[in-house]
Amino acid sequence: MTTDSAQHTRPTRLSRLTFHGPLSEARAGALVARLAVTRPRTVLDIGCGWGELLLRVLDAVPDARGTGVDVNEEDLARGRRGAAARGLTGRVEFVAESARGTGRGPADLVLCLGASQALSEADAPTAEALRALRRLVSDGGRVLLGEGFWERTPTEAELAGMWPGARADDHVSLAALFNLAVEAGFRPEWTETATLAEWEDFESAYQADQEVWLAGHPDHPEATDLRERLDRHRGQWMSYRGVLGMAYLTLVPVRGWNA
Repeated sequence: MTTDSAQHTRPTRLSRLTFHGPLSEARAGALVARLAVTRPRTVLDIGCGWGELLLRVLDAVPDARGTGVDVNEEDLARGRRGAAARGLTGRVEFVAESARGTGRGPADLVLCLGASQALSEADAPTAEALRALRRLVSDGGRVLLGEGFWERTPTEAELAGMWPGARADDHVSLAALFNLAVEAGFRPEWTETATLAEWEDFESAYQADQEVWLAGHPDHPEATDLRERLDRHRGQWMSYRGVLGMAYLTLVPVRGWNA
């Protein structure tokens, strides 16, 4: 029988995730070190979530100031708490607003990690997002783009098991992603792709809080809906596991580009 106290408990949300994507501590450290060498004075994080990488860059570059833009108030509040814990409150702002058409650039460093959809209303937003990122970064600056790509062309059965309405043109190949970046006015300085281990850590941590809670509260009034949601997401992951990749591209804007 479920007790009254159990009835009123709720699962925590994403507390096992450090980054909202398949990004390991080792890779994050290397990215921050490489970006910090450019000594950005201004950092803009598009679709920032709680802005963990933004905060780490600001830690590494003491004279930099940052802005994180997102529409999720809960994530932004977590970002503000993280900034306060690091003593960065005076150097970073987390703003609740859409990034589409934003006039917050140009910045010396622009982060866009798994958030190209924040810059475009297109069904396949990558090309439009890259053009927007070129406008948002200053000459001599850097863009760190975290973008999904197909490791191989998905089958119809795999697409049917992914997110609702998944299509083969939702993403492009890594080679095509490079081409889109070059066409938008960038040269690729550094390329990395997430490993299967990084994906497994991310997907496990994405659901772990709720899975553990569900195991302890199987009769809770919200258990049925939560169980269905968790099982559905796990099925989607199994459909794109090994098919959907994540590239981390450090991009250098071509000086004076005017597409």
